[in-house]
This record gives sequence, structure tokens and C-alpha cells, in this order.
Amino acid sequence: MPITHQPGRRLLYFLAMDDGLIAGCNGRPTCWWHAGAEDYERYHDQEWGWPVADDNRLFEKLCLEGFQAGLSWITILRKRENFRRAFHGFDIGRVALMDERDVGLLLGDAGIVRHRGKIEAAISNARNARALIDEHGSLAAYLWRFEPAARPERLDRPTLGAKGQTPESKALSKDLRKRGFNFVGPTTMYAFMQAMGLVNDHLEGCWVRPEIETARKKFRRPR
Repeated sequence: MPITHQPGRRLLYFLAMDDGLIAGCNGRPTCWWHAGAEDYERYHDQEWGWPVADDNRLFEKLCLEGFQAGLSWITILRKRENFRRAFHGFDIGRVALMDERDVGLLLGDAGIVRHRGKIEAAISNARNARALIDEHGSLAAYLWRFEPAARPERLDRPTLGAKGQTPESKALSKDLRKRGFNFVGPTTMYAFMQAMGLVNDHLEGCWVRPEIETARKKFRRPR
């Protein structure tokens, strides 16, 4: 789950301690974790939890979750356009062709997270993603196999707080690692599943939650 710390929003954070809801900019109840930051709240409303079947968007999120390791999601979100520029819009085929020269250039790019291991992982993960596409027809078809079959009837903040990882995220992490992927631990993969709509982890009472439930019912799972 993308948790951030906004010093100027500490009051909102503590007011939300009981049920995990705060008033959004539209006045409707919303999950606490964006803390009212405009760009973060927009991400919460328009992206987080909506089901995704596009391979490049899924690959982008896999990479960015890896870059987030040890950082907050808001840090990555605010650099996302720079990452997209640096990694060719996360086009899997183009990233797979990047080489050591590209790594050197990216290590000098102040607009992204300049971590050699994470940069190299994004490139090698693109090559591994191509193999997955050859095997399963699409990256989406592979990833959506790990969608949980059942979810809690009511999702409140304590329930969500206990879900740092799940059996499904552990299974996904294990299988990706077996295939050579890096920076895909079970907690990272659960955050990925939350963001890409494999689960709906908006809290009960958040105005977005029923919108996503409707979208998930209409969503055609890739096969």
C-alpha cells in the first residue's frame, strides 16, 4: 500500500486513525493514506485499484514498485514522468534492448532514482517479461492468474494493515524470482496487486471502493 508522510498533513493522518477515512477534496470520504496531497489523492481516485490489462502499464508498475524499495510511493509518483522518459514509456521490447551504455546514462539522470541494481533489474525484468509473453500470450494473462479467489467481506483499516503480503503475493513473488525477476518480493508484489486492481483495497466507506467493484465486475480477465 502506498503510504506517505506529509508533515503538513499530520492532523488529517491522526484524525483518520479510527476508521482510516478522511474527507477528500470533493468532500467525500476517502482512504487516509494520500493525506490530502493533491497529486496523491488524484492517484488514489483515478488509478489505484482500477483493474489493468495493458502489458506496458503492468510492466511499468512492476518496475516502479522495484524502484520504490526503501522509499515512499509519493517519491516515485512525483518522478514517474521522468521514469517514463528514461525507460521509453516502459515499452517492454524497447527496455529489453537497453544495454550497459544506457545504464551509465541513467545513473547520471537526476530525474529518476539512480540505483544501479534497480536500473539493471528493470532491464533484465523486461527481457524476462518477453519470455512470459511468449509463454502466456501476454504479461497480463500471466499476472492475473494470481488474482485472489476470495476477499474479506468488510475491509477496514486494521484488516488492511495486516495485509503486508498474502499467499497470492508470495506465490507471485516466488514464481517471478524463479523466472529471474528481481525486486519482486512478496510485499512489493502485494502493493503491485493493490495498485493494478487484482484486489480492491480501498477501505469500506471510501467513495472509490464501489466504483472499483463495479469496474471489476465488468472487467474481462485476460486469458
